[in-house]
Amino acid sequence: MNIEERINEELKTAMKNQDKVRMDVLRSIRSGIIEFNKSGADHPMTDDEALKMLNTLAKRRKESIEMFEKGNRPELRDKEAAELVIIQEFLPKQLDEAEIEATIKDLIVEMNASQKDMGRVMGSAMKKFAGKADGTVVQNILKRLLS
Repeated sequence: MNIEERINEELKTAMKNQDKVRMDVLRSIRSGIIEFNKSGADHPMTDDEALKMLNTLAKRRKESIEMFEKGNRPELRDKEAAELVIIQEFLPKQLDEAEIEATIKDLIVEMNASQKDMGRVMGSAMKKFAGKADGTVVQNILKRLLS
């Protein structure tokens, strides 16, 4: 079952259970998929493209949580946090920092990289992590290891 089918099934379940927050989040994801499919792309949305979209939605929620935290708006922060949990159900398990660091160390050795090669290593790392790690975390670890 691909991501689009999972979203549709989960939406049906949420509607039966009258879970408003879950329905809203799943509908927004589904609307992104429908928008992509109607955008003129020659193919329906693939799982990789869906994962990119879900990562973008998750990143937006994380940024909103930070802003609401700074703005002392706990009710809005909690709403965004609940939505983030639902989005993360459809994403692959995120790697922890130790796993990311080990992989980056291997890449640095494999590529014989120095600080000036950061962009090249970052590109390879993000291809390897594809949806399994936040780019900001990868970048911070890479900067620390190369300096």
